[in-house]
Parts: sequence; C-alpha cells; structure tokens
Amino acid sequence: MSESAISCKVLLVEDIESEAALVIKHLRRVSGWRFVVEHCDRLVPALERAREESFDVVLLDLNLPDGAGIEVCQRMHQAAPHTPVIVLTNQTSVELGTKALREGAQDYLIKREVDGPLLGRAIRYAIERARADRALRSSEQRYALAVAGANDGVWDWNIREEEVYFSPRWKAILGYAEGEITEQISEWFERVDHRDRERFEDALNQHLEGHAGYFECEYRMNSKNDEVRWVSTRGLAVRDETGAALRMAGSMTDITRRKQTEARLLHEAMHDALTGLPNRILFMDRLDLALRRFRRDPAKLFAVLYFDLDRFKHVNDSLGHAVGDELLAQVGGRLLGCLRPGDTLARLGGDEFAIVLNDIDGPTDAVYVVERLHEALAQEFEIESHTLYTSASIGIAVSSEIYRTPDELLRDADIAMYRAKNSGHATYAVFDTYMHDQAMFQHRMETDLRRALEKDEFEIYYQPIVAIESERILGFEALLRWHHPSRGLVMPEEFIGIVEDTSLVVPIGWWVIERACHQLAKWQRMFPVEPSLAMSINVSGKLFLTDDMAKRLAALLEDCGLEPNTIRLEITERVVMDHGDLVLSTLSDLRELGVELDIDDFGTGYSSLSYLQRFRYDTLKIDRSFVQSMSDKIDSSAIVEAIITLGGTLGMKVVAEGVETSDQVQRLRAMRCPAAQGFWFSRPMQKDAVNEYLRVGSAMSSVRH
Repeated sequence: MSESAISCKVLLVEDIESEAALVIKHLRRVSGWRFVVEHCDRLVPALERAREESFDVVLLDLNLPDGAGIEVCQRMHQAAPHTPVIVLTNQTSVELGTKALREGAQDYLIKREVDGPLLGRAIRYAIERARADRALRSSEQRYALAVAGANDGVWDWNIREEEVYFSPRWKAILGYAEGEITEQISEWFERVDHRDRERFEDALNQHLEGHAGYFECEYRMNSKNDEVRWVSTRGLAVRDETGAALRMAGSMTDITRRKQTEARLLHEAMHDALTGLPNRILFMDRLDLALRRFRRDPAKLFAVLYFDLDRFKHVNDSLGHAVGDELLAQVGGRLLGCLRPGDTLARLGGDEFAIVLNDIDGPTDAVYVVERLHEALAQEFEIESHTLYTSASIGIAVSSEIYRTPDELLRDADIAMYRAKNSGHATYAVFDTYMHDQAMFQHRMETDLRRALEKDEFEIYYQPIVAIESERILGFEALLRWHHPSRGLVMPEEFIGIVEDTSLVVPIGWWVIERACHQLAKWQRMFPVEPSLAMSINVSGKLFLTDDMAKRLAALLEDCGLEPNTIRLEITERVVMDHGDLVLSTLSDLRELGVELDIDDFGTGYSSLSYLQRFRYDTLKIDRSFVQSMSDKIDSSAIVEAIITLGGTLGMKVVAEGVETSDQVQRLRAMRCPAAQGFWFSRPMQKDAVNEYLRVGSAMSSVRH
C-alpha cells in the first residue's frame, strides 16, 4: 500500500464472523486508504469502545444479540455523537433506513450489495459530511454566541415574504421581551421617530434600489416606554440575477449614550460654563443667521448690543473672584429675563456680554430694551452677605446694508460701547459712521505711535514750577510731545488716551522717565542750587502694576546720580481707585526708596479725601479748572483755599496748575499757596530753551507773555 494512503480507524460492529471478514476484505480493496479495523460482535462492548476511543467511522449492523433495530442506531449515536455511522444490514426496509438516517446515520447499505468501491465511497462521503456538519454546527454556535454576546441587535428581513427576524437584543434595545414583537417588518418601520422617518426611508431605498453599496443610518426610535432611543443601523441586501433585493440582513446598535455625550459636549462647546449662556462661538453663529436673514429680507431688522459691567474689576479685587463669578451668573440670569424668546444673550468672556435683538422696527426698540436692562441691573445683588450694585455701558449697532460679516456688527457695537463708557456709567450709545471714523483714526494713531517710539519722534518739553512768593524756580514738569512726520507737533491730549488703552503705555512711560531723569541730572550739574532742582513726571497707573518698578527706578537714579527726593511722580486719584491695593503696595516701595509722590488734578476725583487717608503723599496739585474759575461768576476761590489749607494741615506741599493771569497769581499769593506753574510764568519749553531760561532767568518777569 502506498505510503501516502489515508489512514482511517474503523469500529466494525458485526456478530456474524463471516460477514465481518467479508467487510474487512472489501476495505482492503479500497485504493488510497489504509483502514485500521477494530471488530466487536456485541453492541455493549462496541458502545464502550466508541466512548473510550476516537474512531473515524462506525460500520454498524442493526441485528445484534444484545440489540436490534433502530434502537441500536440510537444508542450508538448517543455514545459517539460526533462519529459518522454507516448502517450495514441485510434488512431492506425503506422505513427502517429512513429512521436510521433520521437518528444520525450517514448512510444505509445492504450487505449483499456492497463491494469495495461502494463501501469506500460511502465511508469517504460519511466522513466528509460529518466534518461539514461539525463545521456547520461550530459556525452556528459561533454565530449564536456572537449574537447573544454582542451589544448589537441583529435582523434578517425576507423582503418578498415581508417577514423579519429580530434578535432578542434588537428587541431589548427598544425595551421589549422576546415574545412582545412579531415577525412583521412594520414592527420596525412604524417605530422610527417621525422626525427621522424621511431620512431613514431615503437611506433604505437608496440601497434597495442599488444606488448605495450598503444601508446605513443613524436615527431615533420610539421604545416601549415612549422613550426615544438613538440607534445606528447597517445592512446589506442579497439580490437575484436581475439585481432585485430578495433578502436583507444587518445589525442595530444603541447609540443613545453616545448621542447624549455628543449633545453635552456640543452644549459645553457652545455655552459659557459659568452662566450657562451662549458663548462667543454660538453668539457669532446666531448673529450670522440674523445677518443672512436680513440680507434676504431687509424688513427683518435686528440690533446688536455689546456691553460690559462698570467697575467689575473693583469687585474682583476687593471681594475676590468667587464673588465676581457669582455676580456674573446673577447678572446673566437677570438680563435673560428682560429678553424675548427669539433674542440671544451671550457672555463673550470676562464681564463682556452681547445680545442679538431680532425683529425690531428700528433703533428705538433697541433703546427700550437697553432701558429695561439698566433697570434690571440697578437693583441690588445679594452675594455671600455682600450687597452689590452694578451697571453697564451699552453700545448699540443696528443692521444695515453696509454690514457684510457678523464681525463688523460686533465691532461697531463695541465702538459704541466705548463711546458710552466715556460718557459715564450706566449709559448707552447708538453707533454712527462718525464713531467708525474715530475708531479708524485711533487705529491709525496707534500704528503711528508704535512707529514714533521706534523712530524717536517723541520729545519732552519742560514747564517750570516756581515758588509764588519768591518766584524762584523749584523744578520742572516733564510734558510729552510728539513730532508727527505729517501732522507736525501733536499735543498729548490728542494721543495720551490712545497710549493708555494700548500696550505702548509702559514702554512710553519709561521712555519719559528715563529721558527726564537724565536731563535733570545735567541741569543739576550745570545749575547747582539749594535745594536742588526737582522733576515732576506724570506716570500711568499701569506702570505701578509691574513688580519691578521701584527696583528699576532705583537703578536709574543711581545711574544718573540723582537724589530720589528730586524725582516727583505725579499720579491721579483715578489710578488709586482703579487698582487699589496693587498700586498702594508699589507706592510704599517708592516711598521707602525716597521718591516723592504727588496727587495730580486734586479735587476732580471721586474719593479724594478717603485716599489721602490710605496713603501719605508729598504734594497736592490743584487742578487748573479750579484755578482758572477763581474770578468767574461761580467763584472756586473757596475750594482752592480749602485745598491749600488741607495741604498745610497734612504737612503737604501744594502746587497750583494752569496759572495764566496776574489776578490768579495775586489770589494764590494771598491764600499763601506755596508754588504754581502755568503760562504766566512760562510755557513748556524744549531742553535748549530751558538751558537759556535757567542761565538768564533770575527774574521771572523777563519771560512773561
């Protein structure tokens, strides 16, 4: 026999020795096979061997001493359920053969009809069919386990019969038990939520008609308890030779949690976490929608309100950010109550809010809303045992054909808000083209200012400060001027406000301090007097917010060889009010250094006396508005005299600003005002003119105008 012959273990169950020998003889004649035969002449030992040993095939007689008929086949199948059985019998009963096959036999052969080739084919086919059956059962088990263990529901739709199989998981997704849903396709289609039905049917038909390679759709379904479940369904159709769909099967996945997460993430991405209001992203989307609707129908007017809370920084600095956050949350809720359902209120960041007012008749409607907002904000807020009051400066921009993008509308509302803020708290302003022109002018000025610092276009002018009684020069105030390449000499009132609103304020501020200190050092060497000449320098509050101001100034004074008490930094009351403890800390460092600190424009602030209590200053500078109105019908002489007396009582120097007439000089001298500056004594001068002024200026009258 060939070495490549197939080996096959056979259990032969036959009680007649001659017939067993004949079967073995037939097996030896099968080409390509090597049969290893184990013979049993009784059923019971054969059953034991079938349980103990693994055989490739069982050749079984149905007429044995200890068993007969179909029972023999049944018992052998129970003993070796995975081993193929071929019945070899002399009984020609068709009924018996059918029963044997039904009980698991792979073939039914009549002994006298069997020869080698027939028996070989029967064994080969029996083994192959048994293997195929095992593979099929394994596949079915895997499929059943996969269906049972998967999170997906499975469906199988017989399209022509309009019947469908729904797996238990498919039903469970919708809250149904196994027997609660029939095998009708309507059980599926009628539960599709009406909001998604058209989209669902379109996706299904696209695949059934052959326009899409597979069916896939995410949609909502109505569950047993009237809850809406989001599902994702995917399927594939089997088609006939004409391409018509015969059958379609697929899966359904419950994606409700994913959709809820997506909705939550989308809400968080589009809403402010603190107030729950729409954020800038969603606001700009709503504004874009309103603008596109207006461009389609110009009758659908709308307006944008842009505002922030007045003096909100003071709340954060004095009471802490937790109180500030709660104030913002309460403000958002209160403002929301002033609007209609179709309007959008958003928090854009910090204390900035914006509103889209839809369907208005004109600017007057927007003004009415603004008045309601102001009334709502005027009511007190109770936060952590604190009673707070706030207000808002509101800018209004009304829809117009000139606007092409949402950013342009928000920009103009922002411009109008700053105009309102400059007019005072709790006010509003409606944007007009003049505001835009002003904004563009300021933008150009800011660009020019940056260039001016780089190209050294700034210059310091110096105005003398003199002792009124003796007319002796005490020092100078450094005043910034700008030599613009096309506009000529630009006075500070035209650009200082812009500087304050930009990042230029700190570098320009230090530029002035450094130039003024170096110049003072030169004059002190050229014109030594006792006490030494002093220099007054106006300083922005933003310089006091830097950690190293005192250290940097100390290094500068040492480099120039100046005594600290000859430098006098002038600050306004507003600086202290806006920055509070932060400024006072830096002022303490400067006081320790020895630099003198002056209150500029005294009397024009909100809380002059209270801030004099919080910190000891060296000099009060009386604002020019009081000095120049001393001889008017509304005489401010009493105020000026009160300030002079206050300064003397507190041990402070007093300087009157804006002195321009001999009458003012005489009045100030009579009030015993120590010092003054103004055009009566000298206009601001360039440094070379000051050199000459100091050289020949022993008599102040020689330079009067």
